[in-house]
Amino acid sequence: MSTKFGHIELFVKDPLKSKDFYVDILGFNLDVIQHNKLVWLYKEDKIIMLRPGSPANDAKSYQSASAGYVLYTDDLEAEAANLRSLGLEFKGTDGSDSCLTFTDPDGNWFQLVDPAHA
Repeated sequence: MSTKFGHIELFVKDPLKSKDFYVDILGFNLDVIQHNKLVWLYKEDKIIMLRPGSPANDAKSYQSASAGYVLYTDDLEAEAANLRSLGLEFKGTDGSDSCLTFTDPDGNWFQLVDPAHA
């Protein structure tokens, strides 16, 4: 018997509305919308599902969040500029200028980092 990693489920107020942030800003691909409420997205081999819920994400910083999701880039400056041009607002760092932090519309915390320079 064995197990393997499946997918990440993010609880959001309105999955159909949150989908736009993940697709239009973060560049995830839409796989399927199930039962008009479960939004399946993927980026490379990573899968996330946006599901209805009451996210308890009132953390004021990345460091005080109960979970964080890390996105890698090979050009932090260019990717940060691109995301800003799409309307993303960075909210600081995780303590290093090479690790930019931001939230999705529901307060889930993310970090953008170039692992070669972290």
